[in-house]
Amino acid sequence: MPRTPDVTLANPRADRVKAVRALAGRPARSRHGQFLVEGPQGVREAVRYAAADVSDVYLTDAAAQRYPEIVADAAAARLHVHLGTREVLEAMSPDAQGVLAVLNATSATLEDALAARPADRSGRPLLVAVLATVRDPGNAGTVIRAADAAGADLVVLAGESVEVHNPKVVRSTAGSLFHLPVVSGLSLPDAVARLRAAGCQVLAADGAGDRDLDDLLDVAGRAEAGGDRSGAADARGDRSDVGQSPDLAGSTAWVFGNEAWGLPEEDRALADAVVRVPIRGLAESLNLATAATVCLYASSRAQR
Repeated sequence: MPRTPDVTLANPRADRVKAVRALAGRPARSRHGQFLVEGPQGVREAVRYAAADVSDVYLTDAAAQRYPEIVADAAAARLHVHLGTREVLEAMSPDAQGVLAVLNATSATLEDALAARPADRSGRPLLVAVLATVRDPGNAGTVIRAADAAGADLVVLAGESVEVHNPKVVRSTAGSLFHLPVVSGLSLPDAVARLRAAGCQVLAADGAGDRDLDDLLDVAGRAEAGGDRSGAADARGDRSDVGQSPDLAGSTAWVFGNEAWGLPEEDRALADAVVRVPIRGLAESLNLATAATVCLYASSRAQR
């Protein structure tokens, strides 16, 4: 059995409790360089995969008994683990379900994220999800989770996208935030240029696209497709081969637009091709997270 934490917090009005609760707001996160992870799934993954960034773990006694693996992993990583009453944990966060962690916010450049690619993926084509001014935290978090599930290498939050450490984003990732790099602070043109220089073709997902995702899957990896850089512009912006069909089996950065207005023309123009997800029923469209999941899994399948 893991060692039971011996620190008990009982006062929901204590300064420590107020400081943790304040991290739900962006000013406190910016000031202290920390953010919240709420709920057992997120905390479990943070402790397992990002222990170096974990400052403190808080649990109720009941949660410590229900999730002994969290306590054991935290103890093995020599993390600060605190027991608190139910009232204390609820005062820290009403969404914590008795389990909460405070993490130090770290950031990596796009180049760092690409260089840190796991060895078991080094022989595979790159797969990247780029969110262009995606402002809904639930959508952003769900796309990060979908990218993780599809085996993507990283996610980029470009432009005026939601802050990655927004508590709703963190919760929506269900722990995937700690499985792959998430880079922010880049404009979309800058992100596209750097990913293209890294060897990625850039595909924009849009309902008005002139390429059909199913058609691209049909020819992925074959001579009919343009190869790893089919249709891709080089680092100088040369788009002379743009008429070729993109190859989903090659390194690909998918660009997904805002929930309300999608990708404006100037953003679509940055891509090597604009691709639509076929809709066979009567639905008017797919929401952002669903469309992103379909596109990422199409590339993942083609790259296998």
